[in-house]
Parts: sequence; structure tokens; C-alpha cells
Amino acid sequence: QAQLVQSGGGLVQTGGSLRLSCTDSGQFFSSMNMGWYRQVPGKEREFVAAIDWSGNGKDYADSVQGRFTIFRNNGKKTGYLQMNNLQPEDTAVYHCATDSNWGRIIANPVYENLEFWGQGTLVTVSS
Repeated sequence: QAQLVQSGGGLVQTGGSLRLSCTDSGQFFSSMNMGWYRQVPGKEREFVAAIDWSGNGKDYADSVQGRFTIFRNNGKKTGYLQMNNLQPEDTAVYHCATDSNWGRIIANPVYENLEFWGQGTLVTVSS
């Protein structure tokens, strides 16, 4: 049974950077696709970025393209979201998730029944 544990996040000023991490305690991380999602209270969860199991396939929301980078280290069973040039509108709770199906990872609207979810971490960008 996989368990995704997130770290990173916090408070940063506009234009700053943060890195989120998502570590899998299970055995099958290297065969799982990973996605990052965010949610603001009162709004639907939105897709941020995704990376396939090999690390070669990536997808980004238009709103973060060029500012955020998703990558992974299968040996460490960890995925990352590097966030640069953060803006106040990036303020949200960020969740990582893994799923064996790429289509579910990048689904719009977000597919809520992904196989595994992290606990979430708050990112606050002050103006």
C-alpha cells in the first residue's frame, strides 16, 4: 500500500521560489505516473503538472508553464514540483497524487479517484 508524504511549501513573497516534494513509501513508485494539483477554498481542484512513470513525459497547466517544473527521482521514490516566480494567485493547498493511468492523471476536470494522494501542503504567496 503506497503512502504519499509531502514536504515543502510555506510562505513566500511574490517572485520567490519553493520546492514541493512527494515521497512514496510503497513499492511501485517507479511504475506510477504522478501529478500535482491545487485547490483554493470554495473552488474546484485544478491540475498543475504531471510526469509519467519514466520521467520523459510531462504536462503543465497553462498558468504555470515556464514557471513550474515537475521532475522525479525513482531511486528515491520521490517526485518534485519546483515553483519559481510565484504569484499571489498560486496560493493554494497543493496535493500530489499517483496513478497507473496517464489519462486519469491529466484529466480535466481533475479525476478525484486517483489511486493515491498526498496529505496536502499549503503554499502562500504574499504580495
